[in-house]
Amino acid sequence: MSGNLKGKVALVTGASRGIGKGIAIALGDAGALVYITGRSVNADNSTDSVSGSLLDTKSAVEKAGGICIAVTVDHSDDEQIKSLFEQIDREQNGQLGVNARNGINCTLSLHSFLHLA
Repeated sequence: MSGNLKGKVALVTGASRGIGKGIAIALGDAGALVYITGRSVNADNSTDSVSGSLLDTKSAVEKAGGICIAVTVDHSDDEQIKSLFEQIDREQNGQLGVNARNGINCTLSLHSFLHLA
């Protein structure tokens, strides 16, 4: 990418794997400083059976030429979310230009949604 986000601060929730990881890499490649969040800091402490971690994503963003700050956040905990935004505000002087809300908190299983199809 061209670096058209140079100097911008981005936040990507749910960035341990999948779409969130891809968004974080693209933002880093475009020049943004990228904060990433998730519950799985490394593959050894993953809370589910799907591979991927914040450290994996951080490494991939940095390999693409970006700067990445990984923050462990459980998005079902309002205090952790508040703390995240306070951290970004403090560290980046209130600047947050991109917010990709990819992480979700859902207590229902996929089976619960099948009847809607």
